[in-house]
Amino acid sequence: LGDSWGVLFSHPKDFTPVCTTELGYVAGMQTEFSKRNCKIIGLSIDSVQDHSEWLGDIEETQGNAVHYPLIGDTDLKVAKLYDMIHPNASGKASERTAIDNATIRSVFLIGPDKLIKFIVTYPMTTGRNFNEVLRV
Repeated sequence: LGDSWGVLFSHPKDFTPVCTTELGYVAGMQTEFSKRNCKIIGLSIDSVQDHSEWLGDIEETQGNAVHYPLIGDTDLKVAKLYDMIHPNASGKASERTAIDNATIRSVFLIGPDKLIKFIVTYPMTTGRNFNEVLRV
């Protein structure tokens, strides 16, 4: 992050409708986050290959290309570290469903001092309000 702010957000599963909408929406807001010296990073337990294949779908359906990094946390290490997923979760990411990952729709705002300033976790059924994240 350097001396920037950062938004780390996780999503339950690549190729799902709500996640596709959210990532496309965030891509459309990237300029606004950049104006505030804030970098965006996405994360899921899907593989980097899955992320890469999904990017075209996001751009096609949402009209915005994703130009921020997407972490493929296939070993669940980051998701467990940040309590984005149940600590007893296990198994290969490719064998897990969005329902298996019901607690992973989280947002962390990280300050330039590398300290977490804001945390919000949304229920599986609710898409996030990234306008509110931008406001924070």
